[in-house]
Amino acid sequence: MGLKNTFVKEIKAGDQVISSFLVSEKNMTFSQKGAPYLSLRLKDKTGEIEGRVWDRAAEFDTLFKKGDIIHIQARAASFKDALQLSIVNLKKPGFSEIDLSDFNPTSKSDIQAMFNDLITIVEGIRNPFLKQLLQSFFDDSVVVNHFKVAPAAKGFHHVCIGGLLEHTLSVVRLLLTVADHYADIDRDLLIAGGILHDIGKIDELTYNNVIEYSDEGRLIGHIVIGVEMINQRIAAIADFPKELAMKLRHILISHHGEMEFGSPKRPKTLEALIIHYIDDLDAKVNAFQSYVEASADNGTDWTPYHRLLERFLYKK
Repeated sequence: MGLKNTFVKEIKAGDQVISSFLVSEKNMTFSQKGAPYLSLRLKDKTGEIEGRVWDRAAEFDTLFKKGDIIHIQARAASFKDALQLSIVNLKKPGFSEIDLSDFNPTSKSDIQAMFNDLITIVEGIRNPFLKQLLQSFFDDSVVVNHFKVAPAAKGFHHVCIGGLLEHTLSVVRLLLTVADHYADIDRDLLIAGGILHDIGKIDELTYNNVIEYSDEGRLIGHIVIGVEMINQRIAAIADFPKELAMKLRHILISHHGEMEFGSPKRPKTLEALIIHYIDDLDAKVNAFQSYVEASADNGTDWTPYHRLLERFLYKK
């Protein structure tokens, strides 16, 4: 590999930087004097940094696009209290020179071990129809390969390779605890709903280099995609109970809780209500912890303002 020898978190003002980064944003713009320059957002698994190409901008603009990995020569400087790379030369490295794990964060937990734990939970489902439905997903190698590596979101929570699996397993483990705490819960429906609530994200997001929404993700979204997936597989299971299918579909379409957050229906069954709140809890705890960790070295007991949580976070 060899080209990735400096990570974002290691860069200090004044450093000469010769390394590779993923282009997460790219714009051609103009200085006050009318000269064109490239404004870039560069990332790796440790963070993001702004980059500028002041000279030969039009020439370099044709060499790469958003989502590409580029190898740069640059100098780091502090600008408005933030680091910025002034890029003097760049090229696209060959595929053999790239290790994609350098450029997107990966779940801290072992992906195969998490998947094995999830399958063990599936094997404990007693309802034969729900068990057969879950097995139809996880016996499908295409679904499994995507499910293991997909992130859970683009920018809020579990934004990493394996994030969807990590989030799903966390939600299901919490649901197992809740199922033991409250009476009159359909345990199998609760667990199956937890496992499948975000299944549509394997097609909503793309995650080859940069994490981004697919066309289907932007136009349809993971809730509808997930319901379509479930409907297709239920149709192949003989005598699948109509009411059970309806309750499971309701869990998916209501798990965001409110219409303004993308759910066409609010939770109207006990299982759907519980899954909504557990899903929301797990997402927000992960977002909180990740943001605190990312701002660990900012010299204060508080994080910067979190735009989606709409507050500063206390780190102690």
